[in-house]
Amino acid sequence: MAGTNKLSGIVDKINTLPEFARSRALTLFFGKVVPFTGTAGIRIESLDHDRCVIRLVNKRRVQNHIGGVHAVASLLLAESATGFLVGMNVSDDKVPVIKTAHAEYTRRAKGDMTVEAYLTAEQRERIRMEDKGEVTVPVTIRDSEGKEPIELAMIWAWTPKRR
Repeated sequence: MAGTNKLSGIVDKINTLPEFARSRALTLFFGKVVPFTGTAGIRIESLDHDRCVIRLVNKRRVQNHIGGVHAVASLLLAESATGFLVGMNVSDDKVPVIKTAHAEYTRRAKGDMTVEAYLTAEQRERIRMEDKGEVTVPVTIRDSEGKEPIELAMIWAWTPKRR
């Protein structure tokens, strides 16, 4: 699929690299564009127009007082994955903004965290075609045991850029 904006064009080029190099290249690129993701140590496993998978290793710098990934770091993962995905699909004349982030912590997380966000074809079409709007981006967060310790709802909006 051809890039719909500058960001997706760059990511599409990165995705032509050999498979072993893609994740590192995506991670380095987004660490430069969104410095806090690099600071936190987020690793982008895969990103395209439909789906984003990112991971955070449970290291000391992102831990809470009981040794798990801090709640805010978990939200950073969800916000980053959904934001990267919306950013891949919104045209350059619009700006994406997070509107709502809702998290319900249902169980204690163990170890590393992996987040997967995705958009349906209908959602992608709306983002590309509508001048402004909002979309709930489905997102799942799993711990190292494969369990889902947090139920998340991430709503993104987009509006025309001010000139």
